[in-house]
Amino acid sequence: MFSKLAKVASAAFAVALGAVLLGTGAGASQAQPGPPVLGGGSGIVIDDMFECTLTTVGNDSGGRLVGLTAGHCGDAGSRVAAEVNRGYGEIGRFVYSNAELDYAVIEFTPGRIIPVNRIGNVTITGLGGPAQFPTIVCKEGRTTGNTCGVSWGDVFQTQMETWSQMCVVEGDSGAPVVVGSTLVGMVNAYLAVACFGPEVGTNMTSIMDDINARGGPGAGYRPV
Repeated sequence: MFSKLAKVASAAFAVALGAVLLGTGAGASQAQPGPPVLGGGSGIVIDDMFECTLTTVGNDSGGRLVGLTAGHCGDAGSRVAAEVNRGYGEIGRFVYSNAELDYAVIEFTPGRIIPVNRIGNVTITGLGGPAQFPTIVCKEGRTTGNTCGVSWGDVFQTQMETWSQMCVVEGDSGAPVVVGSTLVGMVNAYLAVACFGPEVGTNMTSIMDDINARGGPGAGYRPV
């Protein structure tokens, strides 16, 4: 079972002893005008306390503008602000959080963000299945930015996670994991030592299967 770090909300994304969930405490508010630009890799602030990374943003089959992040970053009802524009205030809320798969769905308030498919060095144009060894995967996190490494695949055959050798630290939770411009997973934790131990994340296939089976916000999701 993962240990908690920096007072993140509870999660049950259990893969190995000694893993660390990657949330972090938020800093001071800074007021800036206009809706913030957000996409996969953007920093988000939850309940004015915790910082995580947005996995992706897009529309569901109900026409809602939604996003994904790690489940341990917040519970249903948690308020979301943009790290780049904290003074702008609330931009949406967590509407669902799954502890087993460690993902959450955020519904954004209409007109409160400008959604994009590229942040930093990561562009997201579609969703794909889990990366297998020795595919090179990359991520964009609010703390460590863009890092890449080899995918080890589903080491424990859980059918829901992929291990990879990418640098991740606190605050990178939820960061999009891509092969090219295809979103294949999200960052959830690292094992042992930050940036040296393997990163462990949930596959997008598992996340989308669960979202679509449950229905409601997020079902039928497609990135912008």
